[in-house]
Amino acid sequence: MGNRFQDQVVMITGAASGFGRMAADRFAAEGAKLALSDISGAALDEVAQSLRDGGTEVIADVVDVSEQAQVQAHAAHIVEAFGTLHVGINNAGLGHDLAPLHLLPVEQFDKNYAVNARGVFLCMQAQLPMMLEAGGGVILNVASAAGLVGSGRLSGYAAAKHAVVGLTRAAADEYARKNIRVNALCPAFTVTPLVEEMAAQVGARGGMNRDQALGHIASRIPMGRVAQPEEIVQAMLWACAPENSFMTGQALALDGGLTAV
Repeated sequence: MGNRFQDQVVMITGAASGFGRMAADRFAAEGAKLALSDISGAALDEVAQSLRDGGTEVIADVVDVSEQAQVQAHAAHIVEAFGTLHVGINNAGLGHDLAPLHLLPVEQFDKNYAVNARGVFLCMQAQLPMMLEAGGGVILNVASAAGLVGSGRLSGYAAAKHAVVGLTRAAADEYARKNIRVNALCPAFTVTPLVEEMAAQVGARGGMNRDQALGHIASRIPMGRVAQPEEIVQAMLWACAPENSFMTGQALALDGGLTAV
């Protein structure tokens, strides 16, 4: 590994599993100091301690990103511990049960929007003042290919991820002259807990085992397979890297060709 993020402070939400946990490992290997959060305290503590054991400076807070007070308290902790913030990765998210729009419970829609869209908004509101004071920074919002195209039976999730793309582009326009880059990452189906849950639903309805269900999901992707988390996380580092200094306002699709057709 290199040292592209040596001594930079990197905030990662949803850091206890999936993309967030792997991103924490990768940024640590590149020399970053980490501010981690997740709603799952026990899993977050395990991640944080593992990184500390490897020599990384880490703070970790249990945060529900849909709650403004909790997000702001985490930002205050970052300032107290590290003094500033260089990179913000807004990764925390959740899905909902597969359902046609007219049968999707409004409670699931509201919860999805609260975490996936409002959560990104609140985190950006906390991150931007720190970056303005520091004279610049990078924000990467983890959206989805569902934020670029229609996604049947995932209407609430798709609506929230479309909102993330909109927030990304608006912020990129507003803060480009302040040396703050804002981009979104839009992965398609990837082997994460979220897609494992989806595969379980697909399998239960279709009488398929896990591998068959993942194969069914992958049949929608031109490359004929789902992504591995490593394929997405490497793009996170590239998007935030100092040498990638002229990209802002982009919604980057890592989707095996899904949005190309």
